[in-house]
Amino acid sequence: MIDVHYWPTPNGKKVTILLEELALPYQIVPVRIGQGDQFTDDFLRISPNNRMPAIVDHAPADGGPPISIFESGAIMLYLAERAGRFLGADLRGRYEVTQWVIWQMANQGPKFGERGHFSRVPESAGDQSYAQRRFNDETHRLYGVLNNRLYDRPYIAGDDYSIADMISYPWTASWQLQGIDMGEFKYFKRWYDEIAARPAVQRGMAVTAGPVPDPATISPEDQARIRKLLYNQRARPAPVA
Repeated sequence: MIDVHYWPTPNGKKVTILLEELALPYQIVPVRIGQGDQFTDDFLRISPNNRMPAIVDHAPADGGPPISIFESGAIMLYLAERAGRFLGADLRGRYEVTQWVIWQMANQGPKFGERGHFSRVPESAGDQSYAQRRFNDETHRLYGVLNNRLYDRPYIAGDDYSIADMISYPWTASWQLQGIDMGEFKYFKRWYDEIAARPAVQRGMAVTAGPVPDPATISPEDQARIRKLLYNQRARPAPVA
């Protein structure tokens, strides 16, 4: 059994899509990121960066004790290698997939995430126009990277569906909110429609982790505590020896 420490964000959904494609048994361990579960000491032990998702595989292939993996890209590589699927059939194919997994982790996820963040910053925080323009442009550029990549091949890493597709798809599911015109990116659209129609992708995208708290039920004191916890984080002191 694989424990998936999870909240239904694009980074979480990457992992549930792959688990559904592989038909591996897993159970969801909710990490309520809006309430600060990711900062608990228990979670820190399996995810040193205080970010979900993370997994704990209770039956790893080496027969040893449970193994924990954090960072969604590392999780995707681990699960694909564990199952021997979706990672490329040879050296060249494997690195074709791997480089696009790294592209997603280093470019698509962070830039799309920053675009979302700065689009929500209240006016009281000051002029955000430069940040908004920068990350809107980067988001548009990265859709172009995918579109150009897909004009002469069916999938991101080539002829075969792989974790490169699974890791990239959830961040594009909100393309309308990201201000993207699908008419500009017809090769991307063909890929997007095909991935979205896969039953395992639909199941993975639908995975939940319990009810989302109604903001109206959270006291002003708790709202202030959560804002302090979530934003403008600085280094956590190292343990005392």
